[in-house]
Amino acid sequence: MSDTLEQWPEVLMNNYGTPPLELVSGTGATVTDGQGRHFIDMLAGIAVNALGHGHPAIVEAVSEQIKQLGHTSNLFAHPQVVKLGARLKAQLGAGESTRVFFCNSGAEANEAAFKLSRLTGRSRILAAVHGFHGRTMGSLAMTGQPDKRAPFEPMPAGVEFYTYGDIDNLRALVEQAPTDTASIILEPIQGETGVIPAPEGFLQAVRGLCDEYGILMIVDEVQTGVGRTGDFFAHQHDGVIPDVVTMAKGLGGGLPIGACLATGAAAGLFAPGSHGTTFGGNPVACAAANAVLDVVDEQFCAEVKAKGQHFIDELSQLEQVKEVRGRGLMLGVLLHQPVAKQAVTQGLEKGLILNAPADDVIRLTPPLVINDSEIAQALQGLKSLITELS
Repeated sequence: MSDTLEQWPEVLMNNYGTPPLELVSGTGATVTDGQGRHFIDMLAGIAVNALGHGHPAIVEAVSEQIKQLGHTSNLFAHPQVVKLGARLKAQLGAGESTRVFFCNSGAEANEAAFKLSRLTGRSRILAAVHGFHGRTMGSLAMTGQPDKRAPFEPMPAGVEFYTYGDIDNLRALVEQAPTDTASIILEPIQGETGVIPAPEGFLQAVRGLCDEYGILMIVDEVQTGVGRTGDFFAHQHDGVIPDVVTMAKGLGGGLPIGACLATGAAAGLFAPGSHGTTFGGNPVACAAANAVLDVVDEQFCAEVKAKGQHFIDELSQLEQVKEVRGRGLMLGVLLHQPVAKQAVTQGLEKGLILNAPADDVIRLTPPLVINDSEIAQALQGLKSLITELS
């Protein structure tokens, strides 16, 4: 065991346990540990390293920005934040009214969405069973996983839960108190539950329900955004425009940045003094995000779709695999047997970094820049691993 791993439990709180590896470097979708062993990174820091490790565009952008200006707080403007806000506004495609709030993480972006909901004058927020929106108190209150909420109760009041994908159940819940329902929040694909896409037509139905009762539609794109699913935003696959979109993870390509986008009336809810963050919109993080957006264009997203389809085609052939669900490079390999967590452990022996959000699901969220050679190595290792475990 390396010195880093030996010292970990002596200096860090035990909320993560001691990791199995010490990573020291990476290039593209390949990382190297302290012993010089190489691994294909099929997790990308939980869908964060969109352009992989050591991407030259990010390295150059961050290096140049830190020479010029490292931090301003929210008391001053700088060019990178305005440039990034304008680009995200254009990507959302919701019109001139769109405005952006920058923060540092997905949980913070969802906290902002929570507070926007309350500023409507209504108190109810409807969130999906099994959904995940973060671990701060407001985002945790909207997380539909009781085991994560229970140790920290009482939660902020006003959140109720509906069955994900069931528009009839959601409508019935809305109609219990429609004039007090501020917002409905959902993920286009539930990530932490096992990569579960919303049923076709569900997002459109939610959009219609929100329009009918004057409710904010909040789409959590923290994990699904920035090209992860083959569209810049996953909700674009469904042809809807939400009132509020939250994002983070892949946006900074490895640097901490989050954003809450709002359009229409929702864009005007925050007033001076109503919300803030010291580090939000940091010049260096915004420079990294602008570098990411320089790369993640329409052609890039089309390549992500093709790579994802290749994984689906290859892994679906295994008799041990029940289904490969998801889109682009956000995939859940559903196994017939509950051996996914063993796959994570034994995958390291085959040079693969994997993740198991459920006992029977292997989650694949590699860097979007994963190349043909890395894909071939990953598929070879995955096929061998799944066959042996089953």
